[in-house]
Amino acid sequence: MRIRKNDNVRVISGNDRGKEGKVLKVFPDQGRIIVEKINMVKRHTKASKDMPQGGILEQEGPISASNVMLVCPNTGKQTRIGKQVLSDGSRARVSKKSGEMLND
Repeated sequence: MRIRKNDNVRVISGNDRGKEGKVLKVFPDQGRIIVEKINMVKRHTKASKDMPQGGILEQEGPISASNVMLVCPNTGKQTRIGKQVLSDGSRARVSKKSGEMLND
């Protein structure tokens, strides 16, 4: 999976199409991610010691990683991600739109 935690992404399909947010959590084995303020779901919680009130909480739900694209930090446009081998043999993520390396 080429999308990582703390990346800025834009939703390209679904109910939240066009919205942007920061990736909070990545589930690579399921191919899903949780993005800040995207796919908000309501969770009914029972009263407990931690939350004596209980009630209905709103939190982010996971969405498919194929429904988002990375936003290039240099151009501000959505872009695909490529890999580039550096001179020391390590690999880096590269924006296909601008050709610039992405910070990891």
